[in-house]
Amino acid sequence: MTEKRLNKIKKVVKQRQKYLTIVLENIHDPHNVSAILRTSEAVGIDKVYLVYYIEPFPKISVVSSGSAKKWVELAKFNSIQECYEELRKHKFKIYSSFISDIKDNSSLYELDLTKRVALVFGNEHRGLSEEAVKLADKSFYIPMKGLIQSLNVSVSVAVCLYEALRQRELKGMYNKLQFTKAEFQEKLKKYLEK
Repeated sequence: MTEKRLNKIKKVVKQRQKYLTIVLENIHDPHNVSAILRTSEAVGIDKVYLVYYIEPFPKISVVSSGSAKKWVELAKFNSIQECYEELRKHKFKIYSSFISDIKDNSSLYELDLTKRVALVFGNEHRGLSEEAVKLADKSFYIPMKGLIQSLNVSVSVAVCLYEALRQRELKGMYNKLQFTKAEFQEKLKKYLEK
């Protein structure tokens, strides 16, 4: 391995955002999942949570995900409750994406995405389950000014993650290591083995 490649990998690992993640609930199309993984990796997300209990877990090829699959850890769950419990163990706030005019539904741009945050996205046709919305800490929507009332799920995730990136860059969070030294060394070792 060249020194240039080693330095690139070190820089990437140092910028990983341990406390920013997404949850995908029953996303049907593996191409959408692949696109989401690519965006997640590009933003510096370390781990993505997959919840599948209606749809089968998607088969994601390294080619279609642009090799993002090998750089982003996938945590799989069979229920939303089990997934949320795991996130809450690590003190994440859970925000469900939900198109509605319910009173406490916030705009994406009103959320503080610099905290420990998990953003939850649902199936392309059914949206999020009632349970996923009910058990979340808060629901949010992406403001839209046209006649269309929804975006493709991979586009929705991209919009949200790049807002998180913007907020985190303003606070210098990509310049601060979010792992312990031991975690960093372990993660670096895994990256170098890939």
